[in-house]
Amino acid sequence: MKSLLEEDGYAEIKNRLDTLDQNSVRVWGKMNQAQMLTHCQFPLKVAIENKPTKPKWNPIMRLFKGMLYNDKLWRKGLPTAPELKIVDERDFHKEKETLEELVDAFYKLKEREEWNPHPMFGNFTKEQWGKMEYKHLDHHLRQFGV
Repeated sequence: MKSLLEEDGYAEIKNRLDTLDQNSVRVWGKMNQAQMLTHCQFPLKVAIENKPTKPKWNPIMRLFKGMLYNDKLWRKGLPTAPELKIVDERDFHKEKETLEELVDAFYKLKEREEWNPHPMFGNFTKEQWGKMEYKHLDHHLRQFGV
């Protein structure tokens, strides 16, 4: 699995974001392009802010933790946590610019050694954080054929 903390994964995601536009066709799911861009910002913000949190213990979610950073692609149409669903209309250009800035900010953390636990899944290594962020972005870019 590629990592958003490594040059090749970062460059690939940046290039794919460049090709995404308002005419990119959704292959699956319900979100439009702008909603997807907004949805993808949340996990990056969690990692970048690196706030100390006590993870909310959820045994069901913990069962899926390894799937977040392994080499197996996520299947199409996975359910989205209700609090991460974006249903209102968003400005495509604004959301794309914000996501690009967050991708850049996350990549700049490649030297960070101290990572606080994820609020839902607990502790991740730096490598796991990088793979998880790459995998989430890859999943949603594939959702729109880029």
